[in-house]
Amino acid sequence: MIAMIEIPALDIFSEDPANLTATVQLLILLTVLSLAPAILILMTSFTRIVIVLSFVRSGLATQQMPPNQVLIGLALFLTFFIMAPVFSDVNDNALQPLFDGELTQEEAFEEAAAPMKAFMAEHTREKDLALFMGYAGQERPESLDDIPLTSLVPAFAISELKTAFQIGFMIFVPFLVIDMVVASVLMSMGMMMLPPVMIALPFKVLLFVMVDGWHLVVRSLLFSF
Repeated sequence: MIAMIEIPALDIFSEDPANLTATVQLLILLTVLSLAPAILILMTSFTRIVIVLSFVRSGLATQQMPPNQVLIGLALFLTFFIMAPVFSDVNDNALQPLFDGELTQEEAFEEAAAPMKAFMAEHTREKDLALFMGYAGQERPESLDDIPLTSLVPAFAISELKTAFQIGFMIFVPFLVIDMVVASVLMSMGMMMLPPVMIALPFKVLLFVMVDGWHLVVRSLLFSF
């Protein structure tokens, strides 16, 4: 005999409170899943990492090398590595108790938000957080629990953007020096029609390989957190 599988009803016009509650919970779950990419980008270390790696490629002027898939894949795995303690806390204190029926969805959300808020608050500038909380008319928080996610997430995002651009500037400086030296040498030799970028590219790659550039960049990213 083939066992019949019951599929939960999805009826937003149901008058049964239990059925309506299950429907609303399912819709909320689908909404959270649809926002998962935005959560990954704006609430983790992904933004800083992918921007810095893009700066490295732009500084080298290697066009599409490494490809976007490689940079994004590396950024994802570095994000999982950096965020592993936070994700572990979320799993131990929120997800597993929720699956075991020890917490309600609201309690699980609060438990999951706590380690994420702690991570974001640690890397958020006070000036950026004050901007959003002041615009929303919120009072100065006395503890981390008083900071709403609606203000903390955008403040964390723009703080990460500034930090990533600061690191990117430091990465661009040695490559800029090489471009200037090559351009000066070509002009002094009267070879003005020869593109300096084409001549500087192998020297940039050689310098980057000699100093073990990828190791230094990833090491700097890891220690920045």
